[in-house]
Amino acid sequence: MAAKVTTVTAELDISDMERNYYRTHNLTLAQPQSETDERLMVRVLAFALQADDLLRFGEGGEEPALWVRDTAGNPEVWIEIGEPDEKRLQKACARAKQVIVYSYASSAQGWWNRIGAKADRDNLIIYHIQGVPTSRLNTLCQREMKLHCMVQDGQVWLTGGDETVQLDVATLKI
Repeated sequence: MAAKVTTVTAELDISDMERNYYRTHNLTLAQPQSETDERLMVRVLAFALQADDLLRFGEGGEEPALWVRDTAGNPEVWIEIGEPDEKRLQKACARAKQVIVYSYASSAQGWWNRIGAKADRDNLIIYHIQGVPTSRLNTLCQREMKLHCMVQDGQVWLTGGDETVQLDVATLKI
């Protein structure tokens, strides 16, 4: 029996002053039963921070959370969410031109200290989403969402309805 998957749609309006990127994207995400609302919203946030016409959500399993592929289907940008193990990072770095990780756990620095020596590569960038707990993103999560994301000076404001969550994005490894 297949695991239950919920389809979530989001109209995501992005105002990224750091990249001079202003667009609206209509997103459709598959949320497996095992994925928390917090992780789903961090995937949406990562999309906003890396937004590009070619950026797509992975479909689970061996695929990354998000990626950009070239015309031959090879990964150019591979984006992970959370704290992947060193083997997954090594695999991603060997396959893609650029690998980006968005960690959101309070243990991010300890995780990187533990695996960094084994997983560090020139094409790897690690960001840590911090500020208020990312669990506050749960207040924005709905099956159909209209969101606005504003990025300026390393800070991110994600708004849905009457709720706004402000987060900071720090660089752990560049």
